[in-house]
Amino acid sequence: MAFNNFRTFFLAFLVIASGIGLSEGVKFTIINYCKETIWPGITPNNFSGGGFALKPAQSAVFTAPPAWNGRIWARTGCNFDRNAEFTLGDIDYYDVSLVDGFNLPIVVKPVSGKGNCSSAGCDADLRPNCPPELTLKADGKTVACQSACSVFNTDEYCCRGAFSTPMACLPTNYSRSFKAACPAAYSFAHDDPTSIITCSSTDYIVNQTQCTFHDNQLTCNRAMGTAEGMFRLWKLLLMAFAAAVGIPAML
Repeated sequence: MAFNNFRTFFLAFLVIASGIGLSEGVKFTIINYCKETIWPGITPNNFSGGGFALKPAQSAVFTAPPAWNGRIWARTGCNFDRNAEFTLGDIDYYDVSLVDGFNLPIVVKPVSGKGNCSSAGCDADLRPNCPPELTLKADGKTVACQSACSVFNTDEYCCRGAFSTPMACLPTNYSRSFKAACPAAYSFAHDDPTSIITCSSTDYIVNQTQCTFHDNQLTCNRAMGTAEGMFRLWKLLLMAFAAAVGIPAML
């Protein structure tokens, strides 16, 4: 597998906890909607050695043990970025995060749950209006809009050091522009009050259009129906691009 040299950042789907009993496992169905083979990775676990290939339109199911705490991410050409983080419990805390940047729209909707249970995510495409200094290109094409932390790596933008507390870590012009375009998404490290949603006793579906990025165009398929898309699982949209990057704290 060839390694790509460019860096791409994911619109990260962060979910903490599951709304089922602690004695039950949680099923994660990973589906490849892209036109190319991807290599999902899972850690910690012994599922297919932690990584496996998925050809276009293929899917795989990973059953996490009770109280599992781990990550699932997508890779293309074995150049990867961590994408989703999970800690299983009784109540679900979930958000769609722009903390590490944006490359594809995704919206998560709970079904018949108890609690707040509102939608999380972003159905806007931030790439066309991404500030030039945050734009990430590959082969002359805009593939992602990076976060200010990823580009500038300062304590202020990364909410670390003297800026690590909620009182000191404040929105920046960059995170405000992300929030304006995606009000239901997590825009900076301490964007908790408006972005983390709680829900219990529910299933989850991604019922917006499923999109991948090819030939500098956003290609979308209509959402799967409830009969196909609603399971007792967390369903991940796997991206067309990936990157080897360090992830700052997301909460």
